[in-house]
Amino acid sequence: MFFRKKVGIDLGTANTLVYVAGVGIVLNEPTVVAYSLETKQILAVGDDAKEMLGRTPGSIIASRPMKEGVIADYRTTAAMITYFLKKSLKGHVFWPEIMISIPGGASQVEKRAVVAACKQAGAADVYLIEEPLAAAIGAKIPISQASGHMIVNLGGGTAEIAVISLGQLVAYKTVRVAGTKFDEAIIHTLRKKHGLIIGERTAEQIKINIGNALIDQKPGMVERTYEVKGRDFQTGLPKILIIGEISINEALQKPLKSILEGIKEVLSLTPPELAADIVDKGIVLSGGTALLTNIDRYITYYTNVSSFVVEEPLYCVIRGVGMAIENLQSFKEAIR
Repeated sequence: MFFRKKVGIDLGTANTLVYVAGVGIVLNEPTVVAYSLETKQILAVGDDAKEMLGRTPGSIIASRPMKEGVIADYRTTAAMITYFLKKSLKGHVFWPEIMISIPGGASQVEKRAVVAACKQAGAADVYLIEEPLAAAIGAKIPISQASGHMIVNLGGGTAEIAVISLGQLVAYKTVRVAGTKFDEAIIHTLRKKHGLIIGERTAEQIKINIGNALIDQKPGMVERTYEVKGRDFQTGLPKILIIGEISINEALQKPLKSILEGIKEVLSLTPPELAADIVDKGIVLSGGTALLTNIDRYITYYTNVSSFVVEEPLYCVIRGVGMAIENLQSFKEAIR
């Protein structure tokens, strides 16, 4: 008897994770592709391509084919999925069954693009699962119960905010502001306030090292600092600057506010009985951007609802996709 491989994919704006049934998570690489403009040949994918971001000559482009959780460059995405499948299945790609996560409010066109990209990569069957549902399954939330759970999945391109009850999304919103927008805000602030031009990789490093969503400016507080290397806006020469977390905190306020508004909007759409459940259980935060220091305290402070980050938030969605593909029959209702 020939068994088809079952593969789960979390195709994120920043990172792509692959889960193979019976094996577990086998791949976690950046969603970056480098290709030659002249020959249209794909030169590198994943980790190798990320090394090239912002460092390529004119004839080579290193880019993220996913923008704000949606396929922006179709051909490149299909080639990237093919590459990740080959790498995960060690070259034995025989029409696998694929389950892939999509944003909660994805349009029919966006869904078709994802299915077509997977089919082109050699998939026999493609199942779509909404990201907030996958994140909730991965966070071990009992989604099939008749009680409200709120999950906020903070990814690279989108913040997926959803209230789930009886295995379905009751109220949801996709805010197209997340990790990459934080990086852009840091780039913008350093250029405007300090006359320093930096690339997105450096911005990401600053965010990881000294990014902070909520700072208690108490007397005696020791501010974290970080050495930033970039180019001076005026002279065009290389420049080194020591930056503190307070100015980075100010830079992050605008994108954080957009996410907060989304959470408030979803809470306002939630039926009162489910809202009562959420007050009891709190807001669950998952996704890579949930690793930003104090983001749970920030959301708690402004919503008056306790919120907490799940264990290993980066792997939350892929764990959920993996559990769903392993138990395909019981999750048939939740998937498209």
